[in-house]
Amino acid sequence: MKLRYLLAACCLSSMATTAFAKDVADNRFTAERVFDLEYADDPQISPDGSTIVYARKSMDRFADRVKSELWSVDTRSGAHRPMVTGQSSSSVRWSPDGDRLVYLTSTNGKPDMRLRYADSGESFSLGQFEFPPNAPVWSPDGKSLAFAMLVPDKPVTLAQPPRAPKGANWAKPVKVIDDLVFRFDGAGYLPKGTRHVFVLSTEGGTARQITRGDKEFGAPQWLDNDTLLVTGNDVENADLDPIESEIYRVTLSDGSRTALTQRDGPDIAPRVSPDRSRIAYLGYDDKLKAYQQTDVYVMNTDGSGIRNLTSGYDRSIGSIAWRADGRALIAQSEVDGALTLVSIDLSGNVRQLQRDVGGTSIGRPYASGSFSVASRAGGSTPLIAYTKGSAQRPADVAYARGGRAARTLTNLNEDALGHLQLATIEEIQIPSSHDGRPIEAWVALPPDFRADGSFPLILEIHGGPHTMYGPFFAAEIQRFAAEGYVTAYVNPRGSTGYGEEFAQLIDLNYPGEDHDDLMSVVDALVARNYVSADRLFITGGSGGGVLTAWAVGKTDRFAAAATIKPVINWASMALSADISRFVSRHWFRAQPWEQPQEYWRRSPLSLVGNVKTPTMVMVGEADWRTPTWEAEQYYTALKVQNVDTVLVRVPGAPHLIAGRPSQLIAKTDNIMGWFAKYDPAGKEENAAED
Repeated sequence: MKLRYLLAACCLSSMATTAFAKDVADNRFTAERVFDLEYADDPQISPDGSTIVYARKSMDRFADRVKSELWSVDTRSGAHRPMVTGQSSSSVRWSPDGDRLVYLTSTNGKPDMRLRYADSGESFSLGQFEFPPNAPVWSPDGKSLAFAMLVPDKPVTLAQPPRAPKGANWAKPVKVIDDLVFRFDGAGYLPKGTRHVFVLSTEGGTARQITRGDKEFGAPQWLDNDTLLVTGNDVENADLDPIESEIYRVTLSDGSRTALTQRDGPDIAPRVSPDRSRIAYLGYDDKLKAYQQTDVYVMNTDGSGIRNLTSGYDRSIGSIAWRADGRALIAQSEVDGALTLVSIDLSGNVRQLQRDVGGTSIGRPYASGSFSVASRAGGSTPLIAYTKGSAQRPADVAYARGGRAARTLTNLNEDALGHLQLATIEEIQIPSSHDGRPIEAWVALPPDFRADGSFPLILEIHGGPHTMYGPFFAAEIQRFAAEGYVTAYVNPRGSTGYGEEFAQLIDLNYPGEDHDDLMSVVDALVARNYVSADRLFITGGSGGGVLTAWAVGKTDRFAAAATIKPVINWASMALSADISRFVSRHWFRAQPWEQPQEYWRRSPLSLVGNVKTPTMVMVGEADWRTPTWEAEQYYTALKVQNVDTVLVRVPGAPHLIAGRPSQLIAKTDNIMGWFAKYDPAGKEENAAED
């Protein structure tokens, strides 16, 4: 058992594998193996179903970043070959005839959109771009591409500064900000401008701007060769209603714009049927809830005849594509811990096709994946490419004919993981101590596990809070298991995938009884003798960071805690985060000065006076979703109360704190280093050795 607590007790190791004997390190998932991982993303099947092109993502050891190269797979023979390598490329899309592809990349450090001929492999740059274009979409005749891109605007000025003398070293000029959202996580401070839709010839040249004005428009789709569908919110003070959007029809000849939807709520992701007679789209009626389930709608091309196809299906829809015969849609949905493909016909009948989509969230076991459908082949039996995930491997490319058994066409990680002893993932259902509701959880068991009551437990809590964990490969979970931790990850109330009522149980009550759900899982694992009641640890990021800080304010049962990128004070979150308006409008439905006690009641800072648990606080220095001062408030509050704590800042990291491979390693191994410092078993062994 010694391997489980050999991390240094007084420092936070970023390379915990130094604790391993070599023979054990050779068959465990050690820290540096993160750089060995690969995964498939965004698989795009050709119109005739013969070829799948996908983004093969891997870890660049020298750049310390995820790189994306384009590879192809023949669906008949399984022939697997590189298509675009040596530079990061993404958003590949087939032309309607399947003779060409377009993709995004960079050339000499500048954004680039390139067209590639399928037969010869030759490619050329379609134009020069000052700002990165979004994913391009082909016109039905294959002669044009539509995409969205930033249109810069002049910065706001209130005064003209005097001219500095030649050679003077004056301070940089002031920046005047007048936008509600002026910075965004992952993008930093936003350039002054508005996103608009452009059209570009597939023979290259100059892009033509189609939408204009001070309101943003994007996500273009072609209704026909002369008409686009775009999504936007063309109302006054649009920033005050951040989820509101409508679908507009835009005529290319004169730029005229007509709204096809009018309701209060988001209408997004329009998809035109193969015969161009219908438009399917996603959305819901906004009832100002923290979570609202997304349905699939179909309307005529003039906006009439709107029908909700999934009003009787109690799961949210994430993305849609038309079946080649136009009689049904293929959709992706979260269903009871599984990311699932379903078929939805025009009468609203829902049929399950595949339940193993996933594998594109490498760090933590989130439900994350994508699919595409052959647009001209398959008929009533759709030909589908999708990312296939499992508990033992990141995403591979899979190919399926409707609901028939899928074929996995790639095996990207057998060389890196096939010889390792990975964690066994066990699914459990535990009744909540609050109301007896069944709570789904997964338990990652170390390779040498036995139910003798000696193992340490890490309770790992997902963010969101309206997201879903599942039985997917996750590097962080495998690292914990490799060091001997039993790790439980749970979908407490508020999680998606279990119906709208379950997700809305935390509406105006978060954190709340989701804490009871989590503690019920811990209780069950102790009762089953899976773990030692004296060796319990807790961690989580974002919403999981909230619940970690909340838990140590309510119980002293954990030996140590690590709260990662948490919200600590909802008042400061609602006035300084990039999603501040969503927080006040949907999560609280009031401003902090209108209901200060409600903001305080739900803030972990209100319980900090109870905390005795040694608690690490970690945050990215470029995090604008849960800004650094949230973590710093908690660290300072713990420090002045003489609670053992450290503040770990990750330079350059946004809210996706483990977005670079070395950051994922540092995050996970620093958490384990903190836990090792307070592990009672480690203290007992050190005392015995002394």
